[in-house]
Amino acid sequence: MQRPLTAVLSTLSTLSLAAALSACSGTAEAARDTRAPTAPTGVTATAGSASTVHVMWSAAADDRGVTGYAVYRQGRKMKDLSAGTLMTDVTGLAPATPHTFTVRARDAAGNTSSDSLAVTATTPSATAEDRTPPSRPTALRATADGPGAATLGWRPARDDTRVTAYDVYQGGARIHTVPGTDTTARLTQLRPATAYTFTVRARDAAENSSPDSASADLTTPAAPGGRPATAPTGVTAKATRGAITLTWTPPPTGAPVKEHELHLNGRFATTVVWGAEPPPGPVTYTLTVPATPGVRYALTLRARLPDGTWGDFSAPCTVVTV
Repeated sequence: MQRPLTAVLSTLSTLSLAAALSACSGTAEAARDTRAPTAPTGVTATAGSASTVHVMWSAAADDRGVTGYAVYRQGRKMKDLSAGTLMTDVTGLAPATPHTFTVRARDAAGNTSSDSLAVTATTPSATAEDRTPPSRPTALRATADGPGAATLGWRPARDDTRVTAYDVYQGGARIHTVPGTDTTARLTQLRPATAYTFTVRARDAAENSSPDSASADLTTPAAPGGRPATAPTGVTAKATRGAITLTWTPPPTGAPVKEHELHLNGRFATTVVWGAEPPPGPVTYTLTVPATPGVRYALTLRARLPDGTWGDFSAPCTVVTV
C-alpha cells in the first residue's frame, strides 16, 4: 500500500529535524570548554607602604584564552582583574603584618586554574604624621636585555624614616615595583624595536612619594628576523620663554631622514622638513609655543622612512615652559 505524499514528507521532516538536533548537540558538546587555564607563575609580592602590597605575576595559558585573574589573600578574594592586567595594589592592609597572596586565572567558560604558589610580604609599621616624602632617586640608567626585557639601576633615595618601595614608571604609568632595599629592577614583556622612557619614584611607609628621577631612554633591539627599530632616539627638550628646543637622533634607515612629524600631548603639531641634506647625527629644532609659564608638554617624534611610510613614535619627552 502506497503511503500518501504528505505522510512521507512529514516523516522526512521529522528525521531531518532529529538529525539537525543531534548535530547541534554534537557541536555544543564539541564547543564546551572544560579545560582550566594553567596556574599563574612568577608571582611576587612587595610591601609598598604600611597598608599596601604590590602583587605581580606572569600570564597564564589556556587552550581558548585567559579572560581574567583573581588575587587572593589568605584564601579571600581581594581583586578581580582583566586578562591584560598582570599586577595590582592590594590596599587597606594591617601594618606590621605578614600577608600571603595567591593568584588564579579564569577563562570565558568559567574554568578557574589552581592557585599559584603562595608569596608573602610583611607590611612595615605605620609612621604617625609622616608627611615628608623621600628624596628623588638619582643616576637612573637602563640597559636592554634582548628584544623583550631591560634592567634599570639607580642610586638610592633618602627618607626621614625609610624608603619602603621604588615604583617604576613608563610614559606616566606605573609598570613595576621593587622593595625599598633594591636599587635595580628587571622589566619583561617589553616590545622589540620600541623606544621607552623610564622614571623611578621612591615611596615610604606613609605612602609619600618622591619626585620623579631623571628619565632614562631605551630602545629595545629588534627581534631576530623582525623589523629594525624605526623610532627616533635620545629625544631631549629645553624650554625657554615662548619656545622649546628639541634635539634627537633620527633612526638608522640606510638613507638620510629628511622629514619628521612632531606631536604635542598626543596631537599632531608640525612637520619638520630639511630642504637640503640633513645634518649627520643628532638634529635640533626649535618650536614656538605660547609664553605661558608652567605648561607641561609631552613631545613625541616619528620619522618618514625611505619607503614613504612613517616609523614608530619616539618615547615621550616631557618639558615644562618657563
